[in-house]
Amino acid sequence: MNYKKNIFLFLILAFSFSYSFAQAPNFDKTLASAAQGNPSAQRVLGLMYFNGQGVQKDDVKAFEWFLKAAVQGDVDAQFNLGGMYANGQGVQKDDTKLVEWYSKAAAQGYAPAQNNLGIMYEYGRSVKKDDVKAFEWYSKAAAQGDPSAQFNLGEMYEYGLGVQKDDVKAFEWYSKAAAQGDPSAQFNLGLMYLNGQGVQKDDVKAFEWYSKAAAQGDPSAQRALGLMYVNGRGVQKDDVKAFEWFLKAAAQGDPSAQNNLGIMYEYGRGIQKDNTKAFEWYFKAAKNGNATAQFNIGQSYLNGSNGLSKNRVEALNWLRKSASNGVVQAKLILTELQ
Repeated sequence: MNYKKNIFLFLILAFSFSYSFAQAPNFDKTLASAAQGNPSAQRVLGLMYFNGQGVQKDDVKAFEWFLKAAVQGDVDAQFNLGGMYANGQGVQKDDTKLVEWYSKAAAQGYAPAQNNLGIMYEYGRSVKKDDVKAFEWYSKAAAQGDPSAQFNLGEMYEYGLGVQKDDVKAFEWYSKAAAQGDPSAQFNLGLMYLNGQGVQKDDVKAFEWYSKAAAQGDPSAQRALGLMYVNGRGVQKDDVKAFEWFLKAAAQGDPSAQNNLGIMYEYGRGIQKDNTKAFEWYFKAAKNGNATAQFNIGQSYLNGSNGLSKNRVEALNWLRKSASNGVVQAKLILTELQ
């Protein structure tokens, strides 16, 4: 099963607007307060420079003010400094400083920093890879209710990374993250219900969780929802709705959904039969590495179907690609042709 790693917090500079102003802060007043050593004002001033809010955007000045606040122990500023060192914004990229500032924020119990440290240890980013430490940091952040950390902790339990594999625990942590609206966790819950992994098999609940993730734009969930409609699992069979969900996922570049659209067009399921459209979607999926689509294109060239003329050279080319990607039927056909 394909689960998605939730690594975005490490890659995206996440700045926290945790100041208590009823309205957007006034630059001059904030500057005056920051100049007097107020760490909250210093952090807010850094945010204003970073976002170009009330002043011209200036990453260097943003860094300077975050640093002033961070050395006074402002946890949000410490976290933001880690992000700036990670991305080389306003300062030269520095893995040592990145780890240092995230660690300071994490030591103060700041959940996003704890989750980021977990990600860094899991993937060996700026630190030596260590699944046990990753598990520890995810656990700290997850216990505070951080949905990304809860999702990541679920994956650690599912795959047995840094902890003994436990599908029931994985399900529990995915459920916590999903309840907070995390689409990746919602998608994973759908898979677990569909396959009876860590929970009793339940197609209806699988459909429900896929629907929640799909409504948030998750392409894997949209494709999975299409398959539920095609097969009538957890919902009444409906090719029109299946086509609609495949289309949403395909438009986001999901190769499997693109191949499924090709099938729907080729056989006129949920949409009027259209061989030209079928080939277009097969081709998109094949170019994106989908082995089944590569096989379908090979078959189309071999048989002269889907608006194509017979072309043995192209057929062999696509069938070889499909076979190299593990499609057994492609290997069998190649054996017969050669």
